[in-house]
Amino acid sequence: MAPRLMILPSSDPRKIQLVQIPQDMEEHEAYRHATGLIAVLEEESPRYTSEQVLDVLEDHGFRPVEFVMGPELGPKRP
Repeated sequence: MAPRLMILPSSDPRKIQLVQIPQDMEEHEAYRHATGLIAVLEEESPRYTSEQVLDVLEDHGFRPVEFVMGPELGPKRP
């Protein structure tokens, strides 16, 4: 089975992350779980970093995946 991946978007393209979803977790469960973990982190540390998010997710079985940002799809809009 191919690994299932989840993109963690960001308004700053340099902070976009890609993680592998744990094998024992359904996609919708992974989304809710990651959202909950980030919410707890935000509550405990309002000035959290993307590195802290990845650390928390990794503690719960999500694995960071290296990737190369490709070109933007679609036309640029004014």
